[in-house]
Amino acid sequence: MARDKYSAVWISHSSINDFLQCPRAYFLKNIYKDRSTGNKIQIITPSLSLGSTIHEVIESLSTIPTDTRFNNSLVLKFDQIWENYSGKKGGFKDLAEEHKYKERGKTMLRRVMDHPGPLSNLAVKIKENLPYFWLSEEENIILCGKIDWLEYLKGEDSIHIIDFKTSKKEETNESLQLPIYHLLVARCQKRPVSKASYWYLDFSDTPKEQFLPDVLTTESKLLEIGRK
Repeated sequence: MARDKYSAVWISHSSINDFLQCPRAYFLKNIYKDRSTGNKIQIITPSLSLGSTIHEVIESLSTIPTDTRFNNSLVLKFDQIWENYSGKKGGFKDLAEEHKYKERGKTMLRRVMDHPGPLSNLAVKIKENLPYFWLSEEENIILCGKIDWLEYLKGEDSIHIIDFKTSKKEETNESLQLPIYHLLVARCQKRPVSKASYWYLDFSDTPKEQFLPDVLTTESKLLEIGRK
């Protein structure tokens, strides 16, 4: 089959997670389109608005030189971006609920400013805004994913994958998120991955390193899911 990314099945951590939890939810979020607009359905929630704002603030740091990266307050940046999610736009039922989530976000960013850790180091940027590669050309399946942060480990000339978490719960050991990112990074840039971590910004000052299966094991598992 000729490569055609427009007719291919695109899979990601979020779409796979939807499918494994509820195939109906997967269909509604990833395939179904509103007949009147032709657009997919998007449901905004306070948690999603908080996560989107925090991620946008932190990810903007990667293009700033390390010696000036924290010269400006992340909380002020947060306030500016939050305007895009304020009120009904962010799924908030009232001002009290919005204030609660907004203060949580500011607390997370103060934590980052007080304990920048790996964010003070060099970062690697993948050229594509949404990294992807052909998981199977024959079966027309593409794997994609937006990766939060790639810390460059100069001494090893390798990569540390970091995913920022704004929820109050930790990921389970069965989560495919970091293994998927490991596979994407391995296929979309030249340096090896030496480790991967979740950073739970709500309650942790440092990233928490996770076990990574080898990329071939992950690739095989994803192909099995993608074929369904």
